[in-house]
Amino acid sequence: MGLFERYLSVWVGLCIVAGVLMGNALPGLFATIAGLEFARVNLVVAVLIWVMIYPMMVQIDFTSIKDIGRRPKGLVLTLVINWLIKPFTMAALGWLFFRVLFAGFVDPETAGEYIAGMILLGVAPCTAMVFVWSQLTKGDPNYTLVQVSVNDVIMVFAFAPIAAFLLGVSDVVVPWQTLLLSVVLYVALPLLAGILTRRALGDTAHVEGFLARVKPWSVVGLLATVVLLFGFQAQTILAQPLAIVLIAIPLLIQTYGIFAIAYTAAKAMRLPHNIAAPACMIGTSNFFELAVAVAISLFGLHSGAALATVVGVLVEVPVMLSLVAFANRTRHWFPSV
Repeated sequence: MGLFERYLSVWVGLCIVAGVLMGNALPGLFATIAGLEFARVNLVVAVLIWVMIYPMMVQIDFTSIKDIGRRPKGLVLTLVINWLIKPFTMAALGWLFFRVLFAGFVDPETAGEYIAGMILLGVAPCTAMVFVWSQLTKGDPNYTLVQVSVNDVIMVFAFAPIAAFLLGVSDVVVPWQTLLLSVVLYVALPLLAGILTRRALGDTAHVEGFLARVKPWSVVGLLATVVLLFGFQAQTILAQPLAIVLIAIPLLIQTYGIFAIAYTAAKAMRLPHNIAAPACMIGTSNFFELAVAVAISLFGLHSGAALATVVGVLVEVPVMLSLVAFANRTRHWFPSV
């Protein structure tokens, strides 16, 4: 496991290349896998993400969750970043790049769709992958669960109004099946499995022994997910390389910029690292399944908005891994628990 964690960025890079090559060599296979979905949630990817999340859920000490209310600052930071800053900086960057800086490269209609896709990403905070980022930064699993759960509750009520306001439309239809199914698959079921597993294992020694055996599967699930995601989009990547690059530039600036704001605030608030790192990861990453689903329903499968949300999927894993590495190297900036 040490070898995998030490060179995780290398393995991810190899999986990205493998996914693109396999997606172009075996398009029919990846099309078949992509078709295995319900409510626009790919079931194969869902299983792999479940495999990633499950070990962290086993780590959660459910009796200590009640004490999190005594340390509200990390939760406040996450909520401020996700709902008062991130959607609006994403909209501003989209306008700056596609209405000003890249105006000569993209026609106005397509530019508007790219901006819309970016906005949808900005309004959808991460639900699933953040458990992986938390685990890789040795985050507090109990606190991470509460942060994600509170964000999910707020998202049910806030996603449509904020998206409608920033898109300038009044008919944003939230795909409730996608939203609710994702929460069930990525939070509720792994959480239930974690509760049952801890109950079956009993004492702490048995739990730790079990985790030592299952934790490597988190990395396996992550790498397999990367192969699939890039395999699904392999033909798009090679067919529209300029569009991918143009969309990726503001998304990268947004991602690193939001993390910088959140991490600086966490340091100023003197949060312990095991709360600060997951809080910043939640505020930085995106719920791409929801963003893709809404983009398709509003603008169509082959629209610029759908493409922009897909690019968000493609940049997320490698960028978040770089932030995980940075967070781990700067652990000493924060007070110990």
